[in-house]
Amino acid sequence: MGRVLAVLLALLLGQIPARAIEPGDLTLTVTPELSGNAQPYAREMVLLKLRGVYRTQILLEDVRQPALTNFSWTQLGRDSWSRTQLPDGQMALQFERTVAIFPQHTGTFTIEPFVHKLTINDNGERKLVEVRSEPIEFPVAKWTAETGGPDAPEPWWLPARDVTITDSWDPDPETVNQGDTARRIVTLEAQGMLAEGLPPRPIMRTRGIVTFAGPVKRETIITPSGPVARATYQWDLKKGVPEVIALEGIQIPWYDTLSRTMRVTEIPARQIGGGLPDREDDLKPPSPASWATIAAAALAAFGLGLALIGFGARRPVLRLSRGGRQALRRAAAAGDAVAFRAALGRAMQAEPDLARVWRADPDAAAALSALDRTVYGMGDAATPNLTELTQLFSRRRKAAVTVLAEEPRLAPLDGWGRPAR
Repeated sequence: MGRVLAVLLALLLGQIPARAIEPGDLTLTVTPELSGNAQPYAREMVLLKLRGVYRTQILLEDVRQPALTNFSWTQLGRDSWSRTQLPDGQMALQFERTVAIFPQHTGTFTIEPFVHKLTINDNGERKLVEVRSEPIEFPVAKWTAETGGPDAPEPWWLPARDVTITDSWDPDPETVNQGDTARRIVTLEAQGMLAEGLPPRPIMRTRGIVTFAGPVKRETIITPSGPVARATYQWDLKKGVPEVIALEGIQIPWYDTLSRTMRVTEIPARQIGGGLPDREDDLKPPSPASWATIAAAALAAFGLGLALIGFGARRPVLRLSRGGRQALRRAAAAGDAVAFRAALGRAMQAEPDLARVWRADPDAAAALSALDRTVYGMGDAATPNLTELTQLFSRRRKAAVTVLAEEPRLAPLDGWGRPAR
């Protein structure tokens, strides 16, 4: 298939004139791309860029790759063929391939030559030639920090360009009562890794719950910039006590191969239970009111209306719901600005009157703008103090006069709009 593809590409790209082969007409180079021009550590991804420039007609082709002993590897996409203009103005065929390699140990290794076997038209004569790259000396650095590193048993060595965690529950853990079971699924993605390099399923255990660990699914997704490793961990958690249970977060340290620094991501802490009324009476619908009660309520409402019109009235107090305050506290404790902004957005949809009061408050408006710059901006804005924001948005507020006078309206679909970039 590769040979047929090369022939078709050569035909599509146009015929390179048949001529006698001269030194320098056929070249193959292999170049390692190192992050920050630094020696890689064990199991860190390095991209090998293969580039062949051939100033002749190519009839058939086949790349022979060396054994790559001491390395794991994967090819990124298909080979690329194109026409290129040389410095002397002549046209040539250009071949490109990218291979991601992962050294398995510390030390100095040699990447043996790649061999491109070409069937060419050499001045009208069909000829088989082999174009070889130069061998490459490949040093793998030794970890010198006091803790961690490729050879340490703990924590798990995770060198990647970026690491993200997605946490989902069914049902929401706050709604789980004693004897109920919730399923938690955590997805860990690491850019620049193979799935085999991701850590085993974390241990999730705390007092008051029984945990049943599910299967672990691993997959490697090939992209032009490198592989993306994905692991999906699953647990079923059964609540065994009536009290609210605090499930602590799980920190996962990883080595940022772009900035050459250690970082930490976290499976977030969650609360199990406490989201529904504790008493069955709270769940029962209210009993129908008597006619006398209804008449008294109507009279009271009429009197209140007169008071508002003629004498004014004490403005009602607005406050974020208990569930909303809990969501803000959880996000603040986890240091998760995205979750904090999402919780605020939900509250503003559910309570538009309170959202309008926040808009009118200079402190609240400034705080939300700073939070939006952190969440929706380009990453340059510093994360505000989420604990202070929790206190700010959890305070009781008096409804604005304009709020009392407005006609009922639909809640905004998306809360406050995102700030202009």
